[in-house]
Amino acid sequence: RRCAQCGFLFTDAFDDWTHEEFKAHIYNDDYLKVDPDYKETRPRAEAELVAGLWAGQMATTRVLDFGGGSDVLCSVLRSKGFPVAQTYDPMVPEFARCPQGKFDLVTCFETFEHMPDPDVGISQILECLTETGLVLYSTLVQPANFNSYGVGWWYVGPRNGHVSIFTREALSIAWGRHGYKHISFNDDMHLAFCKLPTFLAHLQPQADSALAHGAPAQAAAAVRPAA
Repeated sequence: RRCAQCGFLFTDAFDDWTHEEFKAHIYNDDYLKVDPDYKETRPRAEAELVAGLWAGQMATTRVLDFGGGSDVLCSVLRSKGFPVAQTYDPMVPEFARCPQGKFDLVTCFETFEHMPDPDVGISQILECLTETGLVLYSTLVQPANFNSYGVGWWYVGPRNGHVSIFTREALSIAWGRHGYKHISFNDDMHLAFCKLPTFLAHLQPQADSALAHGAPAQAAAAVRPAA
């Protein structure tokens, strides 16, 4: 199904699945065959990105990696000097309990497309975030020529859990419902926030531009509207 207003593509086929069903049919021993970079390559690269962006603030930054798999990303961050870097992933038994406390930074890499209900996912993320916290995340948005591919686009992949496929407008609407602003650095990497900290103040013009050209407020009625 696809929203005619914002372009959000989704399926409701998994809305009633339990965590056990997802683990049995999606996140099982064969998962690495459809996403070989999941275990080591991607989380290590993402950790280097975070460490570079937060190089001057790591000593005072508490990090939660939401949907973080087997803790590879956080283990790299801890080795680089982040005092607190914890993983939460309901599909991984060792990290299935969300850590207590609030975090200055929540990372959420290649996870939004796995959420059957992204609005609930955003709410869960924000419950973990400080009032001035940031959410750095990745999910690949639909290309300009998406209509020529439709559900044949490679990123639409129910077998590896890709069930929610966004446009930039859909992401802005989703975060706007919760009072958060949103910047897309490119088609894959994004930042959500209420107020940019001083060390990221140079991004404010980009944030203002995104807000000025974003979806109207009335478009935020639902992140998963009926097709």
